[in-house]
Amino acid sequence: MRPSTTAPPYRAELSARVDQPVLSDDPILQHHVQLPGSWWADLTKALEKVSATVTDRVAVRQQYMDRAIPEFVGIPVPAVTCWTTAHADLHWANVTAPMRLLDWEGWGRAPEGFDAATLYAYTLLQPDTAARVRDAFPVLGSPAGLAAEATVCAQLLQTVSRGDNLILEGPLREWSEELRRR
Repeated sequence: MRPSTTAPPYRAELSARVDQPVLSDDPILQHHVQLPGSWWADLTKALEKVSATVTDRVAVRQQYMDRAIPEFVGIPVPAVTCWTTAHADLHWANVTAPMRLLDWEGWGRAPEGFDAATLYAYTLLQPDTAARVRDAFPVLGSPAGLAAEATVCAQLLQTVSRGDNLILEGPLREWSEELRRR
């Protein structure tokens, strides 16, 4: 028997040290943050670049959406009008000021607006900042963003059902009510 001449696949990741502290020690924003307009502009610009990146990596699977959205949000699965590339773990413990995005191991294809919906979800305890997230990302609240919002809401309600992120349970249930009305 002849040995295989094909090498096993490997994946390398490059890490860089970032000196800026994250904006929160917890993914859930539990204190007020005052960020300049330039920070929000840098974030939207960075996410536009990410969304334009071509990849075959997958962050969110349609099969997950088909199961989780009806179960946890209580609505039929919204059609995904556009799949884009997402960071897929955008929360307050993964961003710094000046703006840098950290923790990239989960990036890949997701419904349009997924990163905005994720950041919004982790901001629900801070209504002023949550409103700022919605202002920065008009896809939230739009028909195009419904699939992403429902997916993120379902993901986090699933974590609540497992005993995690319990502090978000009330706001997530309110958000799911809003999604059901849309």
